[in-house]
This record gives sequence, C-alpha cells and structure tokens, in this order.
Amino acid sequence: MTMTSFFRKKRLHLTLLIGLLLAAYAAAALILNFNSLSFLYLHLGIDWLAVNFIPNSQSLQYWGNILQALVRTLLVAVASTSVAGVFALGLALLGAQPTGPNAALRWLIRGFASVLRNIPIVGWALLLLFSFKQNDFTGFLALFFLSLGFLTRAFMETIEAIDVEKIQALQVTGANYWQVVAQAVLPEILTPVLSWLLYMIENNIRDATLVGLLTGTGIGFVFDLYYKSLRYGPAGLVVLAIIMLVIAVETVSSLIERRVTA
Repeated sequence: MTMTSFFRKKRLHLTLLIGLLLAAYAAAALILNFNSLSFLYLHLGIDWLAVNFIPNSQSLQYWGNILQALVRTLLVAVASTSVAGVFALGLALLGAQPTGPNAALRWLIRGFASVLRNIPIVGWALLLLFSFKQNDFTGFLALFFLSLGFLTRAFMETIEAIDVEKIQALQVTGANYWQVVAQAVLPEILTPVLSWLLYMIENNIRDATLVGLLTGTGIGFVFDLYYKSLRYGPAGLVVLAIIMLVIAVETVSSLIERRVTA
C-alpha cells in the first residue's frame, strides 16, 4: 500500500466517523425536539451567571455554615475511601491472579467489583436513601460501595502487574501465604495503591457534593438550600469553596506522591 492510498483511506475513515457523529446528533436532536439554534443564546445564560453567582460582601456572612458543611463533606469522602481501601486491598489479594487461592474465588470477586463500580453514585444514593434516610451515613455508604468496586479492580490490576518471580522465589524457600504477601506483594504495590487512594479521595469529594443534594447533607445540601431560596451570591460562594477544596486536596495529594516516590 502506497502512502497516498494510506492517507486517502485514513481521510475516508475520518469523514465517515464525522458523518456518523453528525447523523447521531441530528437524530438525537430530532427525537428530543432540541433546537440547535439555542447555542446562539448561550451567552445570555453565561451573562446571568456572571451577574448573579458572583459572591459579594453579603455572601461572607454565610461562610461559617459553608465551611462547616465543607469540612463534613471532606470527612465523609476521606472516611469512605479509607475504609473502602482496606476492604478493597483484602479482596484484591484474594482476587488477583498471583495471590488468589483459586479461580472460582477470583471470578467471584471480579464480578462483585464490577457490579459495585458500574452502579453510578446517584444510583447508590437513591437505593440507600430509602433504607437509611437523609443523613451522613447514607452518603458514606454510597461513596463506600462505589469506591470498594473501583479500588478492588484497580488494586487487582496493580497486583497482577508486579514481578511474579519474587513471589515464586519466596514460595520455593517455604514461605507461607502471608509471608509472601508481606514481603513480595505489599512493598511492590505500596506506591500505586497510595496513588489510587489519593485519586479516589479527590473523586469522592466531587461525588460527595452530588450525593449531598440527594441525602440532604454536606456542601451539596447547603448549595441546594441557597439556590432554591434564590440566594445566588452564597450559592456562588459554595461553588468557589468546592473548587478551592478540590484544588487544595489535589495539591496535597501531589506532594504526598512526590515524597513517597522520592
């Protein structure tokens, strides 16, 4: 195949892909009765946000309540991720190829993790809301179950990526299962496991905001309260506080990862 025919084939594939995407958009817009000309008025919505959602001096009187809700949201995110991380590590050791005792248990754990992580956070919050009502514990459980599924799968893939020769060498010397885990597995996966935990905490802080809207707790509830009562300035301050918290947590996570990998 010549270079000319190769690029011609690539352009054809790209053209077909763009055409398929445009056709899918047109079909969806037709079914939903969506007016594409609405994009022309997008600036009106942005102008409204710029005028109403900018925090002012009067918004600062709400800062105490916002900060308290922000701390509660952070604690729920950290607690749910930490507890899920402990359980996920145990399940990953039993479900990963190098450390799993048998194939049946490995497939069972993989299926269990897939079910947990494929239910969206909103789904978990709604399912648990009927049983545990509107409180912080409901938000904790929703974040816990999603984190457990995600971290179990991530930890299993991390364990399966390590050098199995170290495990085999210890097994040859007569080391038992827990000695192999402690001396060959855990030291190898410590850094990536910590990275996954920090990433999950950042993600859960964002999800906890959405969960709070449903469970009536945390910073999500405070935003919903201010927004529905037309207090747009304080609602904008809530959004700003969430952004500051996420940036702060991400900065701390980066510093911790550098110290661990140094």
